Amino acid sequence: MNVLVTGATGFVGSHVVDALLEKGHTVRYIARSTSNLRWLEGKDVTRVDGSLFDVASLRHAVDGVDIIIHVAGLTAARNEEEFRRGNFEATRNLLDAVRSYNPGLGRFVHVSSLAVVGPSASVQQPVTETSPLRPITAYGRTKKLAEDAVREAADIPSTIIRPPAVYGPRDEAILTFFQTVNRGLATYIGFGDKSVSLVHVRDLARGIVMAAFHENAVGQTYFISSDEFYTWPQIATLTGAVMGKRRLLSLRLPHAAVLGIAGVVGSLGKIMGKPPVLDFEKGRDLIQPYWICSTQKAREEIGYRQEISLHEGISETVEWYRTRRWL
Repeated sequence: MNVLVTGATGFVGSHVVDALLEKGHTVRYIARSTSNLRWLEGKDVTRVDGSLFDVASLRHAVDGVDIIIHVAGLTAARNEEEFRRGNFEATRNLLDAVRSYNPGLGRFVHVSSLAVVGPSASVQQPVTETSPLRPITAYGRTKKLAEDAVREAADIPSTIIRPPAVYGPRDEAILTFFQTVNRGLATYIGFGDKSVSLVHVRDLARGIVMAAFHENAVGQTYFISSDEFYTWPQIATLTGAVMGKRRLLSLRLPHAAVLGIAGVVGSLGKIMGKPPVLDFEKGRDLIQPYWICSTQKAREEIGYRQEISLHEGISETVEWYRTRRWL
């Protein structure tokens, strides 16, 4: 089938492209000629010049495709308006382009986030697809707006995917964690262990493609994640062992300190006019004790299973970082 992938030049999107090519599908993607195409070089994919902020420019991108997998979005921005533009308005424009230029589209797959739902109340209560939506950050709120736009487009068959934190080769967002462990240091937030869901990027890409082609997934939302929950000491200890670090120096930062640092860094980012890596909202995100979700619905309805164990995934990621001298 002919598939359009947005965000294909990025971390998750490029792995979705790989998963589609492995299945023999024809893939096109949207990007300007000035975009960094490093993860797509040498692959049998077609670039269409266009912008998610110009509906008319999307005509050649959406015309004739059977499925659209919309991965593109903002994870860092200077303010909520930037998040709104990158997450909500871009999604709405793509949906408008489908209505105008490809009203017979077979499926629109929207990649959202666990942040739309918010954190869990306890480790015994992972969020599910029926949990109330209570985002605690601008990122989560604007991803929720994007989900709303997809649901309101009742004339377009759609599926929504909500991943938790993603890791794996090509990732730069969690690279700092690996670099810190590589120096023999494990930094934890707060004095209680926090539980998280994680997903290796290839498991996520596989789950997205499974949902895109499964008839049960029309009109549905799924968490594509690890089947297990992990604590940061568990993750750090395993990462250290993979790196050959016999012992890690542990440093725990009080929540108040994390929020204070986040506020300062966020303010500096605004002064410099750059999207801050850390700000007060991200600090609020980091101090939550439980960012966990259930994969039960995806297992039962589309046959998704976590295939890559934490040990295998971290080992592969460390090796990839080392090969490219990121570590």
